[in-house]
Amino acid sequence: MARMAVVLFNLGGPNSLEAVQPFLFNLFNDPAIMNLPGPIRYALAKVISWRRAPIARDIYARLGGHSPLLEQTQTQAEALEDLLKARGHDVRCLIAMRYWEPYIREAVARVRTLKPDHLVLLPLYPQYSGTTAGSSLTQWNEEASKVGLTVRTHKVCCYPTEPGFVKALRDLTAVEVAKARTVGEPIVLFSAHGLPRKIIEAGDPYQKQVEETVAAVVAALGEPRVEARLCFQSRVGPMEWIGPSTEDEIARAGALGRPVVVVPVAFVSEHSETLVELDLEYAHFAQNHGVPLYLRVPTVGRHPAFIGGLADLVERAVRVDGGPSSHINHRICDSVCKRCPHRQVAAA
Repeated sequence: MARMAVVLFNLGGPNSLEAVQPFLFNLFNDPAIMNLPGPIRYALAKVISWRRAPIARDIYARLGGHSPLLEQTQTQAEALEDLLKARGHDVRCLIAMRYWEPYIREAVARVRTLKPDHLVLLPLYPQYSGTTAGSSLTQWNEEASKVGLTVRTHKVCCYPTEPGFVKALRDLTAVEVAKARTVGEPIVLFSAHGLPRKIIEAGDPYQKQVEETVAAVVAALGEPRVEARLCFQSRVGPMEWIGPSTEDEIARAGALGRPVVVVPVAFVSEHSETLVELDLEYAHFAQNHGVPLYLRVPTVGRHPAFIGGLADLVERAVRVDGGPSSHINHRICDSVCKRCPHRQVAAA
């Protein structure tokens, strides 16, 4: 039986309050985040991380002094490994974080030790962006090249409408919509992490793929009367970001006297953007703006349909020879998305 290793990629998060500033530096020093010459990027990352560290430390203090993202990802990796083994695979699932421990280089070292026949790289970002999945996969290539890692490698680039992912979001959303209807017909806000508009205009597929996820979940809900809107959170800095903002949509719902159901559509694990920004800050904002009921849908986490979808992605990726793999194994993005990983692959 062929031996397989699966590496699950995520952002990472500080494991202590002392780690907050170096974590932020790693984030802002990534050329995929700030596309500037190295020395300038390094200096700016030092300044930004120093300025933002006190605010971020307060956020993580509210989460017990560390990010829960690693623990969340570990439970997903364990569930995926158990399911793949139940399907008959000899597999090990590993974790690689982009900006904090365990770093990508650590996962590369573990793969060298395991010596698998197949390696599947699986970003936990359903919608592709060069700032997330793209950055992680690029870093993997660099670290693997440094140590001469040679193994048959299969890369999953995106899965915005993967059926298991959509079903998990649909199931979780339906529960909260039913609760909200005890007060009135809710507005369902699908909230995703924002990006500067210039990144999207340069051809990043993220926004279009998030739109596809929202359309798929709304269709799966099968309720024409549901009013669903896509919005974006976590804006930082002076640049123009894609919109509308989640705050603006919450204020709009409050002005209409409508309950709100917020769906984290691009996060698959709980972390600061869900547990603090959505659950605390935006809930308080909603109360101050007259929203009669504010509910937040959990992330898909270990939902059986989502884990089953990840297992399907792994099995499908192994069957693809060369090039990036999606849940349909051909280009999802239209021609406007010049930074789609399939840009060298003809659309099917």
